[in-house]
Amino acid sequence: MKMGVRAFPPLTFRALCMVFGLLTIGLIALKQKIHLRIPPGHLPKLIHLSIPNMMIWHVFVILGVKMLSSGRAAILGFTMPMWAVLAGLFVYGDRVTRIAWVGVICAMAGAVLLLSSEFSALSGKPLGSLLVLISAAGWGYGTVLIKRTHMEMSSIALSFWMLAFTTILMILLAAVFEHQDWRMPDHMEWIAIGYNAVIVFGFAHVVWFQLARSLPPVASSLSVMMIPVVGVFSGAWMLGETPHWQDYGAILLILLAMSTVLLKPRDSAHS
Repeated sequence: MKMGVRAFPPLTFRALCMVFGLLTIGLIALKQKIHLRIPPGHLPKLIHLSIPNMMIWHVFVILGVKMLSSGRAAILGFTMPMWAVLAGLFVYGDRVTRIAWVGVICAMAGAVLLLSSEFSALSGKPLGSLLVLISAAGWGYGTVLIKRTHMEMSSIALSFWMLAFTTILMILLAAVFEHQDWRMPDHMEWIAIGYNAVIVFGFAHVVWFQLARSLPPVASSLSVMMIPVVGVFSGAWMLGETPHWQDYGAILLILLAMSTVLLKPRDSAHS
C-alpha cells in the first residue's frame, strides 16, 4: 500500500485495487463453479457486514497510510484484537477467557513496544494515527459481527459482495475528492495494484473471512498479529525504514500472543 500511495491518490489507488480484486475473485469463483448469487433476505446483512469490515477499514487505513510510515500504519492497524475484545465485551456481553486476555495483553504490549521508538514521529502526524486507529476499531467490531451473523453463502461469495459494495463507495469517494489528481499509474504503482488485487483481495481477504466465520473473534484476530512485524521489517527492506531493538522484543511478545490461540482452556468453568 505504501509503495502504491507515496505519489498516487490513495482513494483512487484503493479503488483500482478493488476493481481488479473483484475480477480476481470472480474468476476464482468461476473456475471453482461457486455461485455468487445473494440468497433472498441476505442483502441487508451483507451491507451491514460490509460497513465495519470493509468500508471503514479500507477508507480510513488507506488515508492514514499515506501520512505514516508503512511500519507505523501496520502497527496501529493491528491493534485490532484489542478492539475485537472490547466490542465483544461491551457490545455483546461476551465472556473472555484468561488465556485470551493473556494473548491480547501480549499483542498490545508488542504493539506498544513497536511504537515506542515512533511516538515522536506519530505526535507530529496525529491525523494519520487517528485514521488508522478508527479503521482498526471498525475492523475489530466487524470481526465480532461477522462471527455472530449467519450467512448462507460461501466465503468467496461473501468476500465478493462485500468487496463489490466497498468498491462502489471507494470509486465515488475517489471521483469526488481526487478526480483532479487522476493519472495513469507508473510501473511500481501497477505492481502494487496487482499485488493488492491478486494477493490481498483475491486470496488473503477470502481466507480471512473464512477464519473470522469459523474461529472465535479473539483467536481469529490474534492470528493476524504477525502482520505488523512483517510490515516493520518489509518496510525496512523495501522502503529504507529503520528497525530498532524494540522490534525484536515485540516479535517475541507477538509470537507469545499468537501461541495462546492454540491453547484451549481446560474447562469453561475455569475461564
